[in-house]
This record gives sequence, structure tokens and C-alpha cells, in this order.
Amino acid sequence: MLDMRRREFITLIGGAAVAWPLAAQAQKTKIPRIGIVDDSPMWQTFRQALRELGYIEGQTVNYEYRYGDGVPDHLATATNELVRRPVDLIVTYGTPPTQAAKMATTTIPIVMVGIGDPVRAGLVMSLARPAGNITGNTIVSPDLGAKRLQILREAISSVSRVAYLANPDNASSMATLAEMKVAAATAGMTLTSVELGSGTDFDGAFAALLRDRPDALLVGNDPLHQLHVDRIIDFLARQQLPGMFQLKEHVVAGGFLAYGASVPDLFRRAAGYVHRILQGTSPADLPVELPAKFELAVNLKTAKALGIEVPPTLLARADVVIE
Repeated sequence: MLDMRRREFITLIGGAAVAWPLAAQAQKTKIPRIGIVDDSPMWQTFRQALRELGYIEGQTVNYEYRYGDGVPDHLATATNELVRRPVDLIVTYGTPPTQAAKMATTTIPIVMVGIGDPVRAGLVMSLARPAGNITGNTIVSPDLGAKRLQILREAISSVSRVAYLANPDNASSMATLAEMKVAAATAGMTLTSVELGSGTDFDGAFAALLRDRPDALLVGNDPLHQLHVDRIIDFLARQQLPGMFQLKEHVVAGGFLAYGASVPDLFRRAAGYVHRILQGTSPADLPVELPAKFELAVNLKTAKALGIEVPPTLLARADVVIE
């Protein structure tokens, strides 16, 4: 009986000695899982930046993708699925996905990219001290709206009536609309809005725009609008209506003019925040970053089709010129 107990004790100790290194090794090699909402080609910059920091997909990091297509209910489902998975961190682009992620979790870190105004949208307490589990960067900066209108008037000297494409489902889009109205009044322009949200018919929104035809249409960085930007650009081309966009990528796609923060740069900087959080830094200790790089883009092919002669002084300042 004594020998049997002795053998059982040795077996128990031996089993623990084998199990402990295996458990330690599993813990040591745990691969972080990052959740991404509404993946698209623009996210390549983010993944490349993480690769440069040593995060190799399938080896040192795994990505979980969920899609909401800019629709509030779908975004809620997507973010809740990521929380249940669970992931170690969620990355979002734009305000609606970030709001959905905030509703889904108060513990999993969230890094937001290209948010309009995270304080007004209720995502963080302040830029310097975000508090909670959310940080990242914003696409807006002081006087951005006024600068966009100034560039638009420099390109089209006769412009006086402009319309802004707003998404009523996006708090940042509506906040930008309010700011643009102030900037337009200061610049001596009249600004109206055309709403295009997840429940809005595109043809209806376009018809409303044409009923009070403006001299130009201002398009922001709303995620829903970006999903359908080709359709917006095609409509503007058919109606011979100049479009002022916020992202240079939309000018490359055929839009007339763009001025705004560099989205690839925002994604690169977000990757740096993801790295720091995975290394143990709390999101609450990372201030929300303002954009550091802005880009001016002009499409001369589109300008020619619109009958617009772009001033050489504006072309000389452009970062991207499509000929």
C-alpha cells in the first residue's frame, strides 16, 4: 500500500513537471488577436505598419474581420461578435463603428482611426486624457473646414453656393456640418446639407441635391459614404458638378479636388498605438492624436471635363496631381 502511494506521488509530481513547462510555453507563445471592423484596401497600410513592428499574420498576430457596412444595427452585431470571440483589441475606422465598439465593451481596448470629433461624439472625455478603454486619432484639426472652402474658392473663383453631404447616423458628420456652416458664412458662402444615411435612398438624396443645385458638393470622410464613393463620383461626373473631397484617394478615383489629413499616415500611427497597448500601455494613458500630415490633390482630367481651369499657384502646392 505504501509502495502504491509512493508510485502515485511520483506520477503526480512527474505529470506536474511535464504539464508546467507546456502551460508556460502556451502562455509564452499566446498570439494576440486583433478585431477589425469593415476591412477594406485602406487597411493595408495598418497591417504593413504592424508587420514592420514585428507582427506577422498567422505567426505573431491574428486578425478577426467583421463587417457592418456602415449600418448601425449591423455594426452592433459585428462588434458584439468580436467581443464574444473574444479579441484582445478592436480597431475601428470612423465614428459609427467606434460607437458600436464602445457600446459592446468597456474592457477590451479600442483604437479608433480617423474619427471626426471623438469628444463631441461622446467617445472620450478629452483628447489629452481619453479615459476608459478608447484612444487613437482624429481626422479633424482647427480651421480644417475653412481651409477646404478657401482651396475650393481658389480653384473655382465664382463658387458661392455649396452643399455638404451629411450622414445623420454619424455624430461626427453632423458636427462637421455645423462647423462647415459657420466656416461658409465667414467665407461669404451659402451652405446647404444633403442627408445620406444608412436608411436613405441614394437616388432620393441625389434628386434633393439637384433640386437646389449648388456650385460644388463637399464630401467628408464618413465610412458609409466612402463605401459608395464610386457611385458619388460617377453621379458628380454625369451632372457636371465639382466635388470637394477630404481624401486624396477619392481624387485618384475621379473626384475633382481633395484636402484633408493623410489617411495612410493615420493608419500607420494607429498601428503604433496598437503595439504600445499590446505591450501593456493602457489606452487611457495615450492621448488622442491630431493629424500631422495633410494632402492636397487635384484631378486635371476631371477639371477639364468640368471646364475648370485650375490656377497654376494651386497646382504648385498640390501633393498629388492627376493628369
